[in-house]
Amino acid sequence: MGRVTAPTPVIPVPPADLPGTLGALRAAGHQYRTVKQELRDNLLARMRSGEPRFPGIVGYDDSVLPEVERALLAGHDMVLLGERGQGKTRLIRSLGALLDEWTPVIPGSVLNEHPLHPLTPASRAQVAEAGDEQPVGWLHRSMRYGEKLATPDTSVGDLIGDVDPIRIAQGRTLGDPETIHFGLVPRTNRGIFAVNELPDLAERIQVALLNVLEERDIQVRGYQLRLPLDLLLVASANPEDYTNRGRIITPLKDRFGAEIRTHYPVDLHLELDLIRQEADLVAAVPEHVLEVLARFARAVRESPSVDPRSGVSARFAIAAAETVAGAALRRAGLLAATATPEGRPEAAVARVGDAVSVTSTLRGKVEFESGEEGREIEVLAHLLRTATAETFRAHLAGLDLSGFTALVEDGAAIETGELVSASELLRQVGTVPGLAKVLDRLDLGDAPTPEEAAAAVEFVLEGLHLTRRLGKDVTDSGRTVYGGRG
Repeated sequence: MGRVTAPTPVIPVPPADLPGTLGALRAAGHQYRTVKQELRDNLLARMRSGEPRFPGIVGYDDSVLPEVERALLAGHDMVLLGERGQGKTRLIRSLGALLDEWTPVIPGSVLNEHPLHPLTPASRAQVAEAGDEQPVGWLHRSMRYGEKLATPDTSVGDLIGDVDPIRIAQGRTLGDPETIHFGLVPRTNRGIFAVNELPDLAERIQVALLNVLEERDIQVRGYQLRLPLDLLLVASANPEDYTNRGRIITPLKDRFGAEIRTHYPVDLHLELDLIRQEADLVAAVPEHVLEVLARFARAVRESPSVDPRSGVSARFAIAAAETVAGAALRRAGLLAATATPEGRPEAAVARVGDAVSVTSTLRGKVEFESGEEGREIEVLAHLLRTATAETFRAHLAGLDLSGFTALVEDGAAIETGELVSASELLRQVGTVPGLAKVLDRLDLGDAPTPEEAAAAVEFVLEGLHLTRRLGKDVTDSGRTVYGGRG
């Protein structure tokens, strides 16, 4: 077996027409700006042009994003507070798109120093000696974002830096910045640095960030380096940790200019938008099935059986959609040998019955109240049935579905389930009065595929069962049998 190596990150190549020397940079009219000035100017430019400011961020247009924009325009460092899966990290990472695409740097500078604003004595001496012939490098905005997940083993050296004993041994003095191996924060100078889950940092490590936020310099091993760092510091935290466990020290909280609360999608359509955007679906999932899953996620979030302090991540609904698509693909794979009446293999289209598998595979994403131990799957199954019934009423309320109930009169039954093909299900129901209106209400079009029609039929049968108009049994073989209520 060959040796496995890590993939090499692709570093963007700057355009050839960018200035290559300090003299050319001045001649081009370049003006030095701090990171916060750069973010402010570029945000205002997007506002004026109507260009999207935070593409990919769903559900925050009228709540969180205006607060983020006010913080950026004010030049404030910020902390985002919210339960898990509310998109805090996604939002933080999107801030990098507001930086200039390319920014000039002194080649080889660990601190990404600007040629017009060098920080270290060595860089100042280099620029003074070279003058207009000082070479200029260019840094892409994707390389100006740094991030650290706060873990209990994080050290001051990781974040700020430490003395390099090898450089001391080479004869440099202890107060020389060249003796320092800089940590993640100074290495992100002239960029954005994010600390995820800030309360998990030990309090003595949080102290190391005080100077970064206020004086904009760093302290290493007892002596102070006057390096005016230029960066935007952003942190995320769970409000439960933030307010109750007191893990963020008071002086650090005071130094953040803005505290912004995030939230889960407020409306059902936003939850659906998020699922559509984020879910990697391996099979077709009709809109009514996605809506069932979105309602299901919201019902779990609001259930008294679930611990409200932990929250129910947006990843729950996304993973549910992917699981349902996986179940549809599995059915298509197992039925591959069984051709449809048209002579083609079964297409992978999800049905509402495929959602049953979600209750067992995703229960680990939910933290239940202590009194619900052992009832987790039962609670989730009940909430899934409730979500299905609500979706059924939302789309098919007031529709004459007597043609479906007539199918099971006189003891007849309809079998469906994980391994029942679309053609087999449609053969059992035949021509059903009212099916065309059902397909129209479910936005499946005038000419749905047999698999889409089967998904609609199964949804109607399940909805009629949940509204107590049909009976239902599950056989030992996993098939679902719908019949009259007897």
